[in-house]
Amino acid sequence: MAAKMGARAVEIDARTELRPAELTDTGVRQFRKMLDDLNLRISSIRFQTRRGYDVLDDLDRRVEATKQTLRMAFQLGTDVVVNQIGQVPSDPESAAWDHLRSVLDDINRYGAHIGAFLTPETGTEEGADLLRLLDANEESFTPVAFNPGNLIINRFSAGEALRALGDRIRLITARDGVQDLAAGRGIEVPLGQGLADFHDILGYMENHHYQGWVVVQRSGAADPIAEITDAVGYLANM
Repeated sequence: MAAKMGARAVEIDARTELRPAELTDTGVRQFRKMLDDLNLRISSIRFQTRRGYDVLDDLDRRVEATKQTLRMAFQLGTDVVVNQIGQVPSDPESAAWDHLRSVLDDINRYGAHIGAFLTPETGTEEGADLLRLLDANEESFTPVAFNPGNLIINRFSAGEALRALGDRIRLITARDGVQDLAAGRGIEVPLGQGLADFHDILGYMENHHYQGWVVVQRSGAADPIAEITDAVGYLANM
């Protein structure tokens, strides 16, 4: 279906679609051949944990599962594993800040060894706050998945986050949203019908020599096939 839509790559969900523990070497070869036959590549692996790395409960198991997903990503030919890392503490001097930074450092070191990287997705804090945490690690480079829809829905500035994180953006998640003033929150809308200015986003990233993928994401579509097809065409026309 993705190939028929005109997509050139797909994002794989490592929690619900293709789990690392269930993927054998034979399975890797078969899956990669299927993609080749459809002229598709893998843009990224999404590994959306129920809780972020800021939560201590079951943290060791969550970190180990993330490392398994990094291994799977490398086997499948991508180096991008996307997850929201949890709430970034506002105080860089706090124990919570040190905890989250140390967990990310551990995962980053493993990723550098494997050849795939945990790529935090924007949306739970201002872009500048996420950048401050990632800049605290001087030993390794952490890329970012830029999701303007998440930022808009959570009432953050997508434009400010784009300009803060531009050099780190390794993946763009094409999701759109608007502010629902009556409800006091943001809501997701079809791509091109919200506040995310993809002309500005793609133009800005072109100046940064962006070479990554743009992945369409739509959570609550009444007709997902039609809407995602339209979104692929909308982006291709740019």
